[in-house]
Amino acid sequence: MKKIITILASIILAAGLSACKTACPTTTNTTAMVPPMPAKDRPQHVILVGFDGLSGKCIRDGINAPTIRELMANGSYTLDSRSILPSSSACNWASMFMGAGIEVHGYTVWNSKEPDLKARELTENGRFPDIFWAYKKKNPNAEIGYIYEWDGMNFVSDPAATDYRVQTAATNTTATVVNYIKEKKPNFCAVAYDNPDHAGHTSGWDSPEYVATVAELDNSLKQILNAVEEAGIMDETVIIVTSDHGGINKGHGGMTMDEMERPVVFYGKNIKKNFQITDSTMVYDIAPTIGYMFNVEPPQVWTGRPILSIFEKR
Repeated sequence: MKKIITILASIILAAGLSACKTACPTTTNTTAMVPPMPAKDRPQHVILVGFDGLSGKCIRDGINAPTIRELMANGSYTLDSRSILPSSSACNWASMFMGAGIEVHGYTVWNSKEPDLKARELTENGRFPDIFWAYKKKNPNAEIGYIYEWDGMNFVSDPAATDYRVQTAATNTTATVVNYIKEKKPNFCAVAYDNPDHAGHTSGWDSPEYVATVAELDNSLKQILNAVEEAGIMDETVIIVTSDHGGINKGHGGMTMDEMERPVVFYGKNIKKNFQITDSTMVYDIAPTIGYMFNVEPPQVWTGRPILSIFEKR
């Protein structure tokens, strides 16, 4: 009888552990064993500016983007950080915010609105644990903003973890971001422009229209930097400039390096200057890098790693 009870108890325990895998994210992760950054060296604010379809190749080829180049010269950067496959939008934005690949978070195509593949874990909000959720859980009083143009962006982050969340028309995005930064001084804000992807699809990734669009976006980035300065928080801020994928001819989604390689630029507090990142990096390394700056313990389900080489002190 005792043997039967022991077996039944083992079965019940195993079932409970199995259920918790989808409902109770844990934080035991090899990344979690990385010593935390000293508190005095951590930024109080992180502003991520994402440009859909901005390729690493266009920066290497000398495209007119003086603001991005200034951040590269005074920060840390790579032009060959890789997207996940397929090199498409929703699955890569999801990976950027969720710290994992499609096999884990389940967003598998360019327009996924929910996991096409069952997510490996879910939070109490019924979402795969992303950087917004992880930071909000760590610091419930943090001001977190999420500003985007393409409606597909609404589905790749946790709405319950953002304080200010708005979809804007392309003509209003920069002004919306500038006003939000000045008014709220957010601790974390992610901005997702829907260009230069449109220009690439319409005219080609090497077209004059693509080049002109990147120049316009570079000017938008300058306005955002000015807003951070005017808000008086630049000394306590890290700016991240990145994208979800590149492109070739008039498309993306394939396996060419033009499609797979994307820029990532870090600038600001405790970031090395004029430092080219030579480590292998992936789109899903962005979330744990932000988490490291905020002293957020990464969920066990994340597969990304913080890009530690960019920091002066850690």
